[in-house]
Amino acid sequence: MSLTIKVGMASCGLAAGAGDVYKAIEDYLQTGRKDIVLKKTACIGMCFAEPLVEFITARDEYITYGRVTPENVKKLIQEVQKGNPPTDNVILSNHLEASENKNYQNQTRIALRNCGIIDPQSLTDYQTRDGYLALEKALTRMTRSQVIEEIKNSGLRGRGGAGFPTGLKWQFAFDSPGSKKYVICNADEGDPGAFMDRSLLEGDPHSVIEGMIICAYAIGSDEGYIYCRAEYPLAIRHLKQAIADAEKAGYLGNHILRSGMKFKLHIKEGAGAFVCGEETALMASIEGKRGMPRIRPPFPAQAGLWGKPTNINNVETYANIAWIIRNGASEYAAYGTEKSKGTKVFALAGKIKNSGLIEVPMGMPLRDVIYKVGGGMKTDRPFKGVQLGGPSGGCVPAELLDTIVDYDSITKTGAIMGSGGMVVMDTATCMVDVARFFLNFTQNESCGKCTFCRIGTKRMLEILTRITEGKGRMEDLDTLEKLSVNISKGSLCGLGQTAPNPVLTTIRYFRDEYISHIRDKKCPAGVCTALLRFEVIPDKCVGCTACARKCPVKCISGEPKKVHLIDQDKCTKCGACYEACKFDAIQKS
Repeated sequence: MSLTIKVGMASCGLAAGAGDVYKAIEDYLQTGRKDIVLKKTACIGMCFAEPLVEFITARDEYITYGRVTPENVKKLIQEVQKGNPPTDNVILSNHLEASENKNYQNQTRIALRNCGIIDPQSLTDYQTRDGYLALEKALTRMTRSQVIEEIKNSGLRGRGGAGFPTGLKWQFAFDSPGSKKYVICNADEGDPGAFMDRSLLEGDPHSVIEGMIICAYAIGSDEGYIYCRAEYPLAIRHLKQAIADAEKAGYLGNHILRSGMKFKLHIKEGAGAFVCGEETALMASIEGKRGMPRIRPPFPAQAGLWGKPTNINNVETYANIAWIIRNGASEYAAYGTEKSKGTKVFALAGKIKNSGLIEVPMGMPLRDVIYKVGGGMKTDRPFKGVQLGGPSGGCVPAELLDTIVDYDSITKTGAIMGSGGMVVMDTATCMVDVARFFLNFTQNESCGKCTFCRIGTKRMLEILTRITEGKGRMEDLDTLEKLSVNISKGSLCGLGQTAPNPVLTTIRYFRDEYISHIRDKKCPAGVCTALLRFEVIPDKCVGCTACARKCPVKCISGEPKKVHLIDQDKCTKCGACYEACKFDAIQKS
């Protein structure tokens, strides 16, 4: 039986050992198995089960196995070829029961339509999935204004965070006078727990490039930049290959598809500054300056890169463009809500069973995103909250879990849609510590230009740190809220304007936790080290000595088969004793 085997070779797969799995399959095929074709693909989204290997038969029956090891590939291939595929670790299949079939069917993939299906380094693979047909349609059958109107009518809003209407943004750049205009793709993804842009660029770089070329045609640009952080080496490698292949095929260069259109595309590698996700700071970085935001207006559409009209969208936004042009605005607008059309890509992380990349239609309740698509909680503990929008976002609590995924509904909770980071938390998470973590990130990433952002976030971080150490005062809560308002109003760019969001939402929804830290000197989740206390419960201790043997500072004393004792003055609260005890004799409070 002829067989095609695909191995997921994105960053998530490679980190889990996909390179070794691929090599093992390659070695096996060198024994003369000419009826098997081995291919590379990228991330299908189910990062929790990497390495992933997909088997496709001549009858187009497919089985995707998870957690594959080099040791079991030979048997796996042989059993699949015999028509007796193993049922262990079947993740997806179109003819077998698989653990993630229902979760995957609850998704709608437009931006991710090719990820995990094609070889991202193969232009031919992209073309077989209708690649560059949208560009051909735009150049040969549509005027520039018609392209812009199509994007407007689709209702596509920028997926980088603010949600500004994409077609309107293109219209502004089109209307700006000047013979030189630029198109920029913002791939400076810096949110903790976010990996949407990386996965898209690793898995389907041509879709982003095609979207940028269509944008260039629409606004009248002949040059563009993809600003991608250098920490994404695989994405950059795939982009370079895709650009070279597109140039060779006539999709980029001086005479695109014999239309007379010219477009040159460059890659600018960013140094990892979070503030360069802000568009004016990003443009300064491309120009070779320090990445710092500037006052607007003028907006980039009027005076952007090197003072020329510039359109900036993020990776996911451009990845939708070709699909919209090819299928029509009405097809795209059929998904979503009245003011938030289409689909949204999310990176699921934290205490969720199926961590990875998903794409769901706008309007789906958060509850369904987490439980029907994400598989629910990874631990036995109840859901507590989900951080949306990364450091610029906020925490949505359990009582608001039926909030639908659209820009307006998420904003009403105090969070933001952001670029799509979604960190799920259970009851073992301390919300004060979460606020401190995200504020520490934005404080470190502040460029320092604005006094409110530079100094204000530092003062807020000092207060939060003090609270987690049991040294807080009740008036600190009022101070945090006042500082938040002033920092939001006084900051120039989105980093400072949204930095207080995690603090404001956690105070709003989890105020009792703050009060417990301040008044009772207790961390209800048992996370804040300074407020922890480990004690031996005499009635449960059997004197097995496991806790004493694991203690790194030797602060536990006691003879075998007798009750042990923890010296509180020496205890570093590392929790090693708590983890080592098999009898629940160590109490954490």
